[in-house]
Amino acid sequence: MSDLVQKLTANLKHQLDVIYSGISLNRSTDQLADELIDRMNLDDVTQEPKPFTNHWDESDAVLISYGDSIERKNGYSVTEAPLKTLHSFVSGPLKAAFNAIHILPFYPYSSDDGFSVINYSVVNEALGDWHDIRRLSADFRLMSDLVINHCSSRSVWFDQFIKGESPGRDYFRTELPSTDLTKVVRPRTTPLLRETQTVQGVQHVWCTFSPDQVDLDFTNPDVLIEFVKIVRLYLDQGVRIFRLDAVAFLWKETGTACINLRQTHEIIRLLRTLVEHACHDAVIITETNIPNQENLTYFGNANEAHCIYNFSLPPLLVNTLVSGDSTHLKRWLMTMPPCQDGTAYFNFVASHDGIGLRPVEGLLSEKELNGLINTMMGFGGRVSMRTLDDGSTRPYEINIALFDALQGTHAGPDKWGVQRFIAAHVIMLALEGIPGIYIHSMLGTRNDYARFENTQHNRHINRHRWDLGELEAQLGDAQSTHAQVYNRLIAILAIRRQQRAFHPNATQFTLQLGPHIFGIWRQSIDRRQSIFCLNNVSDQTVELSLIDINLIDSVTWIDLLTGQAIPDHQATLSLPPYGSLWLSNA
Repeated sequence: MSDLVQKLTANLKHQLDVIYSGISLNRSTDQLADELIDRMNLDDVTQEPKPFTNHWDESDAVLISYGDSIERKNGYSVTEAPLKTLHSFVSGPLKAAFNAIHILPFYPYSSDDGFSVINYSVVNEALGDWHDIRRLSADFRLMSDLVINHCSSRSVWFDQFIKGESPGRDYFRTELPSTDLTKVVRPRTTPLLRETQTVQGVQHVWCTFSPDQVDLDFTNPDVLIEFVKIVRLYLDQGVRIFRLDAVAFLWKETGTACINLRQTHEIIRLLRTLVEHACHDAVIITETNIPNQENLTYFGNANEAHCIYNFSLPPLLVNTLVSGDSTHLKRWLMTMPPCQDGTAYFNFVASHDGIGLRPVEGLLSEKELNGLINTMMGFGGRVSMRTLDDGSTRPYEINIALFDALQGTHAGPDKWGVQRFIAAHVIMLALEGIPGIYIHSMLGTRNDYARFENTQHNRHINRHRWDLGELEAQLGDAQSTHAQVYNRLIAILAIRRQQRAFHPNATQFTLQLGPHIFGIWRQSIDRRQSIFCLNNVSDQTVELSLIDINLIDSVTWIDLLTGQAIPDHQATLSLPPYGSLWLSNA
């Protein structure tokens, strides 16, 4: 055994000792460490990860899509594997804008559009096969979900649990219904425990999200071994970014909130250790839709998640643009610590889910939150609820297509929808971090009421499936809002990826220019480029004095978004409703 493997083994043993402290195991943590190394094929590892290394730069941007967001159809029949159709589509103009793609769960599933996984080791045949996944990974840095907290009640593992057969019989978390679980944080309104008839009698299985999504029991180290094998498989198929879905709920202890527990954090650190030794530039992103300060803990000391979802950004940014006031967005941004090297924020405005509301707890008042919810409902949105420990319910997320969410202000719909929508992305793309854009934002997709009515699933309002022919017709029509959004965002992304000051770890300062202007200053790591990012977040023209920005007179300043030079550094500029400037010295 090489010195490096010995060091890795010792590190893994320490992490396993932390995770399984106080738990009686059927083998030692030394043996478990050896198993992990074997499952990850690290017996002859020759490269040690370098700490505080950034595996990203300003050219990075992630496109987020379901495998079947775009389908090639003949009538109602899909005529081509959707993953092939998606690959063909993203290989066009989008390839100049994105170098990474997140394919949402592409495995066989029983509910929740993929997040109730039946089999982690195969591709859903309705989407394609592993060849299609590898082809995408050859052209894009591939991001995949590791749905780690739970699996489907129709999985082989759960069938084994019911029948009392190995290995699944010991894979699931059960609890007595008499146990006091009132402290458990709930993201849904469904019962926490599911009554299940097994060969050993009635068992009550823990279900954080739904009765079909049965929680795995990581106090059994064999469950951890299974997921390490899955990680190795995904690496072999070309996955380089792992999104740990719902990972905050992973470890349960009665008498606690069963969220963000120390064992959960240590498991993430262990997975990072393994992934980085297997592939030096592989990245872990934690999906933790929780209050902002709790979310930040998932960086650890640059030894846990490489990236965390910036969950507070979408509700704050949408609130800013419908209210015309950037005060809360600026106040929050000033509290966000700069990321250490080796870590980065993952920024987004829209996702396949909804606009989460827990991340703005303590950031927006109850009145402001209710105002935002009411405005979104007026624009056709839906609201999903969660259960509190006293049995009452509270809004958990707003379900709405982003284009519809930004069609107006608190006063109602107006004529500035496209400009407001573009402004949201211009702001997000300028912020410290790696940007991710949902494919339906790139396409300006509207609320899908037909799909929602068919399924009565709130999130389906924002999970439209485009017919390729119809989509191409829309994108070929210059007057179409879909074409306007698509072409403009591609152009902005192409500009962004050329700017060193937009490196995810470049310096960022928040500017104080009044409530109607949201401004930040970015400076490249080598300090050679500065960009002042200035955005009118209101539906009124705003006068902006460049004296307030203090541009250096000896430097030529150019608006990157238009290519126009700014000849008078003390001029007053008129920013139209939702207008933006990226003023750069280079």
